[in-house]
Amino acid sequence: MGRAEETLHYFRISKMYNPFLLKGMDCTLKRIVKAINNREKIVLYGYYDVDSIISMSIIMLVLKYLNADVEYFIPDDFNQNFEISERYINNSIKYLGANLLLAVGCGTNSEDGICLCRKLGIDVVVVDYHRQYKKLANMLLINPNQEGCRYPFKDLAGCGIVFKLCQAISTYYEMKCVNKYLDLVAVGVISKTQRPYNENKVLIEEGLKRLITTNNYGINALIKLKDIKKIDYEAIKIISASVEPTLNAVGRMDNAKIAVELFTTSDSYRALQIAKYLNNEVNGKQNVFNVY
Repeated sequence: MGRAEETLHYFRISKMYNPFLLKGMDCTLKRIVKAINNREKIVLYGYYDVDSIISMSIIMLVLKYLNADVEYFIPDDFNQNFEISERYINNSIKYLGANLLLAVGCGTNSEDGICLCRKLGIDVVVVDYHRQYKKLANMLLINPNQEGCRYPFKDLAGCGIVFKLCQAISTYYEMKCVNKYLDLVAVGVISKTQRPYNENKVLIEEGLKRLITTNNYGINALIKLKDIKKIDYEAIKIISASVEPTLNAVGRMDNAKIAVELFTTSDSYRALQIAKYLNNEVNGKQNVFNVY
């Protein structure tokens, strides 16, 4: 069975493109598989918008499922160029013992940050959607908007690209459960586009099917807290908005960090406490929950 047929064998969804059409997917998959199998330290690096939070949550869940040594890092400030900051590489990432830095929704043009990683012996994988204006060596890049990528849909949301990577990983490990993460993907896509079309629309529609029976404790906590009775487009918007105002209006990175925990925790009580905390932040109420 060829690679294309293999991929479709594990997650056939109508109107979705094969993840191996993304330039660099084969090499990226090999490097991530090596990190997983050898228990190398993988550090996820992303920003505090909902799309990035969802992206980190999805790849975190998949890597944890495969028993990878993984944690995530969100910078304390925002880089307008969505680059990997040298300051945080020097002050944080290297002390985490990273062997592989997986940048989510950023990093396509991060020449200085990537060069520093290489000097420190840290390999870099970038999964991004921003336009490429620098052709950089010493990194693996998954980006439909990079030069020479023939992937048919260029407007795929960041979490959609991460899901494509997860599809590729699931092909290697014969994971039959990867589609269950489409519930999270739908939340991330909604945060990026008001009028989804093409593959973004498919991701939302497929995500809706999974949301009805989701076992994600974070999503279920938000559904309970917001008293959502019907799972539809509006429900996804409510779930997304339950996180977004706290992060973008107030700009508190700590909230972004615990939002990733909200969607990745395996403790239903913990998920509800985090959801209540974020809800209080959105509504401007004094926090009465100790979530740290």
